[in-house]
Amino acid sequence: MKIEVYSPTIRRKEMDAVLTAMVEEKIGPGERSRLLIQTAREQLRFDYALALRSPAVALHLALKALNARAGQAVAVSALSPRYYLQVIEDLQLTPLFCDVSYDFPCMSRETIESAFANKPEGLEVCAVVLHHTLGFMPDALAIAELGIPVIEDISQSYGSWIKIAGKKNSEEGETAAASAAADNAKKEDAPVKLSGVFCILGLEERDMLTSGGGALLFAMNRRDGAALRNFSSIADEYCLPDINAALAVVQFKEALRNIERRRDIASVYVQASLRTRHKRFIPLVEDEYNNYSFSLVLEAGLKDVIAYAKKKEIVVESAFENTLAGGQLCANCPVGNSLALRTVLFPMYPRLRSQDAERVSRLIMTLP
Repeated sequence: MKIEVYSPTIRRKEMDAVLTAMVEEKIGPGERSRLLIQTAREQLRFDYALALRSPAVALHLALKALNARAGQAVAVSALSPRYYLQVIEDLQLTPLFCDVSYDFPCMSRETIESAFANKPEGLEVCAVVLHHTLGFMPDALAIAELGIPVIEDISQSYGSWIKIAGKKNSEEGETAAASAAADNAKKEDAPVKLSGVFCILGLEERDMLTSGGGALLFAMNRRDGAALRNFSSIADEYCLPDINAALAVVQFKEALRNIERRRDIASVYVQASLRTRHKRFIPLVEDEYNNYSFSLVLEAGLKDVIAYAKKKEIVVESAFENTLAGGQLCANCPVGNSLALRTVLFPMYPRLRSQDAERVSRLIMTLP
């Protein structure tokens, strides 16, 4: 049986929540969207949020809230999602592409400063959009110290700050996980390390949490929240429907359980990767990674590895196919462009069976 590289973690609880919304015939923006914001606020402790139909709408509104003007530049990583470029161009802004390093897939203060040093004279940078690529958390505080407003995209890194105490048995584990999640929500000093003026939490199919499509746009403090409140009466056509919000509420509540499962799978893959010549990205802080994905930077191109995996009935794919570099959309970013040609993703999702994880680990150990 073929093992896919990705599968959404939709269980009975998510299905029941969506079905209830359908039976009650309340599928447009409404009470469930407000419940989603309340649920997310308990975990992230933001001041104000909007539940929107897509991350593209969220980025558009975030840039408008920063009063970005036509002709100004927006700094983005070479490994950012491709839709960033569309939004930037639709607002008549200019993209300023920033490179990454071979060891870490997010842009850093150093790579941003390098891009600033080489930008056209007179080009004013109005924002940095900091994507947490493959779930890795960049040093947002150091980047914010540059004095340019930062928009953080935590769509793939949600939960990196959640600490998991240890392994638990199934039924007992669910109760303990729910209790731990509640405890986390109650802590006034919840360790969410976000330094952006605004933050985007995408809820698309391949994001860490999914509603089937959509995003939360939020501000951590009252001053920045006031800017988002200007969009509180935005038309319903821009807002997240309740049928999607119902799914996302359960995803928030199940996050701890899913992160724990990802950790277990990743531990198997990491041991296997130690026997290969290919390299892993390493998080800046080892215990602050949610194991959104498992990737390897290959010594050569992707073609041979993808073909080899196919023979084993395991799907692997380019990690950065849907990024700016993967779409060959950014120049002057040699490292990002190189990584886009050599980085591969392996199956990693909470519903992956243990025997399938073992099959993938054997594949990793024997990669050409």
